[in-house]
Amino acid sequence: MAKLSIRDLSPAGKRVLMRVDFNVPQDKDGNITDDTRIRAAIPSIEHLTKAGAKVILMSHLGRPKGEKNPEFSLLPVAKRLGELMGTDVHFVEDCVGAVADETVSNLGDGEILLLENVRFYKGETDNDPEFAAQLGKHGDIFVNDAFGTAHRAHASTEGVTHHIDQCAMGFLIEKELKFLVEELESPKSPFVVIMGGAKVSDKIKILERLMEKADAFIIGGAMANTFRLAQGYDIGKSFAERTDEAMELARGILKTAEDKNIGFHVAADTRYTREFAANAPTEVTAPWAEGGSVPADAEGIDIGDKAIEEFADIISKAGTVIWNGPMGVFEKEGFDIGTRAVGKAMADNSSALTIVGGGDSVTAANQFGFGDKMDHMSTGGGASLELLEGKDLPGIAAIDNV
Repeated sequence: MAKLSIRDLSPAGKRVLMRVDFNVPQDKDGNITDDTRIRAAIPSIEHLTKAGAKVILMSHLGRPKGEKNPEFSLLPVAKRLGELMGTDVHFVEDCVGAVADETVSNLGDGEILLLENVRFYKGETDNDPEFAAQLGKHGDIFVNDAFGTAHRAHASTEGVTHHIDQCAMGFLIEKELKFLVEELESPKSPFVVIMGGAKVSDKIKILERLMEKADAFIIGGAMANTFRLAQGYDIGKSFAERTDEAMELARGILKTAEDKNIGFHVAADTRYTREFAANAPTEVTAPWAEGGSVPADAEGIDIGDKAIEEFADIISKAGTVIWNGPMGVFEKEGFDIGTRAVGKAMADNSSALTIVGGGDSVTAANQFGFGDKMDHMSTGGGASLELLEGKDLPGIAAIDNV
């Protein structure tokens, strides 16, 4: 169902309360180490300020557990936003109460105010109606542009919408819905789904849903270990879901793929090590189909050379590619070969629609310099997964329909 967009608003002279996702990483000294999420919100903020709105921003940062904690203050974020936008960004050391109310009331047209961390109050994550009403007092219009928290029914994402008459989505959420929903309704074929990460059980609903449309699946990361174990192969000390339930789940997926005639490509070989450290010596198994195995004293940490070759070939012929989950422990140098190769293959296929579905995959794509070559890099981890599963996200469901 179509949602009211920031494009549809007439915000001149009005107070626009906007939920953004400024949950950015910081070093031990409080310096922001990655401002991607701040930059992602700027188009919506600029659109509103140029229209003459009074923009009141709210966000969370970290997990202060409902208590005021200077470690999680948004003051450094306000400073960084001001630097990026080349304008003053006001800041108030609370998000509700008399001081916050007065600061909001003194805001001029076209000005920006960032409220302090909403998670300094337990009412935020509890979606407490009273706390949501206090937040709602700050706005004549509500705009949600925090896709990364849209799967949470919190006071600042869902509760506040019950206290403001007009609720719209920002450009960021609009873009996420375009690529993760609209573009995947009828994807250009061949439609290839790349899945990695740790657990099959975490992504079973996505696998089942995308099997209705996908032409091929590529499986790497620790997920591949679980499938190989379910097939009876020796995976040594490799991480895998080793329960009977997980084995049954994996075998069921393989059977469904076979019945539907879907190409289900589990990594053909595995790169393994006996020392879990950057640049540790590694070896590659023989192809699993030819009797390959991981030694009992070793663990798989990446896909092997044959898998890389096969995966790159499949990706090069794709019309649509969606990637969720790394191929191995890409954070450690020497264990990142497969993840880097998959990202490069996607970046090299200029004719395909390429979507990176949030979380570690986005981190990897950026780390290896492929991010700007993808059509869409999702800003949501859990939100992306739930949207791909076909779930209704509370923060999006609460936005007005049109």
